[in-house]
Amino acid sequence: MNEPKNKPAKPVKPDQIAVALSYEGVEGKAPEIVASGRGAVAEQILQIAFDEGVKVREDADLAQILSLLDVGREIPVEAFSAVAEILTYVYQANRQPMPGIDVPLEKPQNNPSSTQKPKKRND
Repeated sequence: MNEPKNKPAKPVKPDQIAVALSYEGVEGKAPEIVASGRGAVAEQILQIAFDEGVKVREDADLAQILSLLDVGREIPVEAFSAVAEILTYVYQANRQPMPGIDVPLEKPQNNPSSTQKPKKRND
């Protein structure tokens, strides 16, 4: 018997939640919710992210909170710390600087030999 073409590759979890955020780095503006959904919609959001090469970070508690907000809304102040941690992970994973923030992507290597003065030889 032929399988339907649009059959999902894996079963959709009805309790799956996905929230997509966008951050432009504009002073005075917080990250914004650009997509949110549960079940099959959450799977579509995740699939689009994977297809576009967007890094995904799982945080069920934060997703639950943000999923209660309307798409197009900036995240609430109470979520800043958790979202900042996720955005830092995503930008570092993509090796891109965070917009509006001047932070090095990697810590400089502390190489003592490059900062030491050469020793004088007594020949």
